[in-house]
Amino acid sequence: MKPTLLTLLIVSLFGSLRTFDTSQASESRPEPAGTNSVSRSKPNVLYLTHSAGFRHDVLPLSRQILTDLGERTGRFAVTATDDCSLLSREQLKKFDAVVFYTTGELPISDDQKTAFLDFIKAGKGFIGIHSATDTLYKWADYGELIGGYFDGHPWHQDVTINVENTKHPATRHLEKSFKIKDEIYQMRNFSRSRVNVLMTLDTNSVDLTLPAVHRTDKDFAIAWCREYGKGRVFYTALGHRPEVWQDERFQKHLLGALGWVMRE
Repeated sequence: MKPTLLTLLIVSLFGSLRTFDTSQASESRPEPAGTNSVSRSKPNVLYLTHSAGFRHDVLPLSRQILTDLGERTGRFAVTATDDCSLLSREQLKKFDAVVFYTTGELPISDDQKTAFLDFIKAGKGFIGIHSATDTLYKWADYGELIGGYFDGHPWHQDVTINVENTKHPATRHLEKSFKIKDEIYQMRNFSRSRVNVLMTLDTNSVDLTLPAVHRTDKDFAIAWCREYGKGRVFYTALGHRPEVWQDERFQKHLLGALGWVMRE
């Protein structure tokens, strides 16, 4: 029997609705339940963007770009969420690395904190991006883990960054000195004795006499890494501006960091 005109119209309309729903779903925030279907065919990355303090406008774009990087390279899959419940011992078993772009005192329990540290100590990876140092001030172990805390951003301008380590996977694609426009942090509770500094601010490119400048040693580290138990930790202070996330240099910076913390 040949399909009637009415039948064809209904099928066409149904197909259009399905296309619309799929498009909408791709832009929505992933639900925690989605981690039940996390594939183990490739490394899995949990990207946590919970904002308990200042919320950065760049977060949706960052989720899209990090997810696209994993898909385009085929190197990893990303679960992007702002749901801190995924930082549990059971959920963390599904991931090879955790990435924070967070602010404030995250709503996580003492058991979750222990599970998170154990996850890294056992050999997994952790990456902090930009405001990950503006996070969990009341948890000293986190400050020790990430290597320092945010202490203001004296500059938001074009700056020059010096690459101190040109052999690390996160920096070897960069020129020894390069220019970029971003919000530049200074740190407190930071010491080179605990981390391997990869990039620093060229202080000749900024005004050090501004009242907001607190560091008297003129040491403004931009990116660093360290071992933590059997695991690896990486931090980059870049990533405030959308243009930075869209910059191929920054994307390769993150890809190199992820490869390093996951021991690719």
